Amino acid sequence: MKDSFYKYILQLQDTITAKLEEVDGVAKFKEDEWKRPEGGGGRTRVIENGAVFEKGGVNISAVHGNLPESMQNYFGVKDADFFACGLSLVLHPKNPMVPTVHANWRYFEMYDKQGNIVDQWFGGGQDLTPYYLFDEDASHFHEVCKKACDKHNPDFYSKYKERCDNYFWNAHRNEARGVGGLFFDYCKASESMKMQDWYNFVTEVGDSFLDTYIPIVIKRKDVEYSQKQRDWQEVRRGRYVEFNLVHDKGTLFGLRTNGRIESILMSLPPHVQWRYDHHPEKGSEEERLLHVLKEPKAWV
Repeated sequence: MKDSFYKYILQLQDTITAKLEEVDGVAKFKEDEWKRPEGGGGRTRVIENGAVFEKGGVNISAVHGNLPESMQNYFGVKDADFFACGLSLVLHPKNPMVPTVHANWRYFEMYDKQGNIVDQWFGGGQDLTPYYLFDEDASHFHEVCKKACDKHNPDFYSKYKERCDNYFWNAHRNEARGVGGLFFDYCKASESMKMQDWYNFVTEVGDSFLDTYIPIVIKRKDVEYSQKQRDWQEVRRGRYVEFNLVHDKGTLFGLRTNGRIESILMSLPPHVQWRYDHHPEKGSEEERLLHVLKEPKAWV
């Protein structure tokens, strides 16, 4: 299973980065291959200062070894070894009318000291963070997510949309990071879903990513914008940073397992503002976005 999924994310990284370069038309991804001293490594691809994408990364990693003590305590195990691989991407477009997007698809195995698998699961999802809200864009993103889910279980979309709304919640701000999408974790074998079934579902969602996002980028990338709108984008990016550094489990896992810091913090945007007690104008599009982020909405 781990070999199959790792081969899949290698191919998916190639597919996604090729399409993003085509859409940007100027910038190309820079690739770094890196090794983790404790075992494993990854392939980081970063795009910067493009015509469309100000900064973005599409990264894969496959790491293994002894599970650090902090993570053993988290999982409630002792003397365990692990293998984890996944693809993680974040794209920060230049134009504030184009939303930021994040996606991650991952697989995890845990072993006893004899090398036997004692636990295994899939996780992942994809979510959208607009700075100016076009309802039809949010609906499109969610419709493609739902279509991918419905092929495997009619309950998956509503279940994993709700989990996404709950997970990407900036509790200290009492608002969502964005308009959500899908979030699933600890997807383990059961009577109704074998590990191969989960593999088929997760790869279906991964394959749907470009369909969720690229049509939105193409529609919005050439829309004119003002410096004031750019400032609002950078203020909202600050909330994105806050979530990733305070709440995100993937970031914390990477930091606790001695992951590559440049790859872990690739998700942070290049230009951000924090303004003291900032509030948008009454009745503005900026205020409308904040109202929507206060309570999850049904987009499909």
